[in-house]
Amino acid sequence: MVRSGCLWRYLPTDLPPWQTVYWYFQQWEAASITEMLLAELRVKARRQAGRDDEPSAGIVDSQSVKGADTVGRDSRGYDAGKEITGRKRFIIADTTGLLVTVAVMAANWQDRNGAKTALLSAHMATPIRYVFADPGFAGRLVDWARDTLRTTLQIVRKPADQPGFSVISRRWVGREDVGLADHLPTAGPQLRTRPHHLRSGRHRGHDPTPYPRRTSPTPSASPLRLTPQTIISNTHLGCTP
Repeated sequence: MVRSGCLWRYLPTDLPPWQTVYWYFQQWEAASITEMLLAELRVKARRQAGRDDEPSAGIVDSQSVKGADTVGRDSRGYDAGKEITGRKRFIIADTTGLLVTVAVMAANWQDRNGAKTALLSAHMATPIRYVFADPGFAGRLVDWARDTLRTTLQIVRKPADQPGFSVISRRWVGREDVGLADHLPTAGPQLRTRPHHLRSGRHRGHDPTPYPRRTSPTPSASPLRLTPQTIISNTHLGCTP
């Protein structure tokens, strides 16, 4: 669904009927299972990399993306610096590049204002208290993070004697995350129409009917007994973050 941008009705035939898959997906979303899965997988990846379960430092970055024609005026804006009309996403990633939180706003939000939501979310969900950022986040945001969140926001600047382009390690991690999102088909018009699916980096394939009529019996409404721990207990992450 994420990589190919597949519609619900085009699910492979070796899966259950799409109505059943959609129903379970909705139940997982309502119970925040997909959000908890990301946190559990992040912990597992960090353990494989020999790191503590929870990050203490992170990177904040932002990216403006063009909005689809279905994006309403009340949630789109114009980024004069990038000359883009659409939305802007703010991310917090740990220092290995694993996504922690995402906030999506109109593109006209300044970095120093829009980043507050992402920083606050990371502050409430993780022990991150040290964040690296590029000069676009300098100024009042540094003081706000220190006084309100007791978080140090370090501005990583390009060395004055550096000629041309060069990778700045602490800033490049965030650039990789926002850049990889553009390689997903669902990062296009579909994703930009539904920002609430992005708050933790989740992506969902678009279907033209948000709440489809069922052509098969509704699955039993018995409580889901799956937990993130049981779902990924046998999961092996074959790559190092």
